[in-house]
Amino acid sequence: MKSHFATLFALAFAVVSFAHDGHHEEQIPMNYVKYPYQATYPGDNEVTADSIFSGITTFAKLPWVQCLGKDRDTTFDIAFIGAPFDTGTSYRPGARFGPAGIRAGSRRLTLYGGYNVPLDVNPFLSGLKLVDCGDIPVTPYDNKYAIQQIEGGHKELLHRPTFSPLGNDALTGKPLVPISIDGKHHPRVVTLGGDHTIVLPLLRSIHSAYGPISVIHFDSHLDTWKPSVFGGAPSDQAAINHGTYFYWASQEGLIQNGSSIHGAIRTTLSGPADYANDDASGFQRIEAREIDTIGTEGIIKKIRDTVGNRPAYLSIDIDSIDPAFAPATGTPETGGWSTRELRTILRGLDGLHIVSADIVEVAPAYDTNAELTTMAAADVLFEVISVMAKTPLGKVAN
Repeated sequence: MKSHFATLFALAFAVVSFAHDGHHEEQIPMNYVKYPYQATYPGDNEVTADSIFSGITTFAKLPWVQCLGKDRDTTFDIAFIGAPFDTGTSYRPGARFGPAGIRAGSRRLTLYGGYNVPLDVNPFLSGLKLVDCGDIPVTPYDNKYAIQQIEGGHKELLHRPTFSPLGNDALTGKPLVPISIDGKHHPRVVTLGGDHTIVLPLLRSIHSAYGPISVIHFDSHLDTWKPSVFGGAPSDQAAINHGTYFYWASQEGLIQNGSSIHGAIRTTLSGPADYANDDASGFQRIEAREIDTIGTEGIIKKIRDTVGNRPAYLSIDIDSIDPAFAPATGTPETGGWSTRELRTILRGLDGLHIVSADIVEVAPAYDTNAELTTMAAADVLFEVISVMAKTPLGKVAN
């Protein structure tokens, strides 16, 4: 009897082992689309609120594509990529966990479907192919090398062919041609930071396709400080940090001077010389307190008047939002805009040619248990991709 039982047990163990060894690749998380062209999102009047908390965590449950690995030939129109770098920060570290936190905060983005009511668009059902490419491998030991990694990873995605053609102009019906200086139609890359230092390598990448770019920068700080002022530049590498990257971008000719603008500024300064240096770096400024006098409409007008119809890069520091609404950041400043106000201003950019974007300085370790900051970051990006989905990166040929 004992021998018979032992035989049955051994047979059962062998079957279970075979099933595990031979079919482990089929044991994927529930609701995960293994080889999708696009994730499945509910359309108008279809079922919503269906277990969005399940499955692996990508941005808004987008398909995960190993864009810098085995899926190097995969095309897309908008790609999310993480840059987990925070060794250029001056106060509280932790933004290396920002990409993971933002993805977690985005899980409920499509809880009721992805239709953006004010902008009248569902970016997930707009016909564009959106993917989450994971993170750029970034070393925490060598800032110079990490910056090279970020530039290289971003550039590889930026110069990939798009999934969708440009098509025709909605008003005239005439074919659109790319707005890039190299004549190619480039996909958009949305980068999840990381501290704000990452924008220097990102702008170097953008320059390779668009030349000097107009920058729309939402932040409580200028980030154009001279290295001799911000940190004192004890070494060449220490001179590049999250308070000086725009100074270096201006010095390298990456920024379209005069058509770039800060919003939500409320930092203290070393003195008026900091504003003079900011002027020389090519930026105009909107102080956070101006919202009390000109409102969101006035702020939107200032931005649009400054940028015009030029291609623009959008960089959003989560500390542009008041810490009452987004406390988890490296250098918080009170007196900022509410999440609602920033989202309203972003919607006001509808029609601009936003070539790519980032959100930075999200440090989840300082967040509330309710994930206030990471949800705010995800919602801000929802507005950004909605604006992107409505305006192709093309123009009617002269």
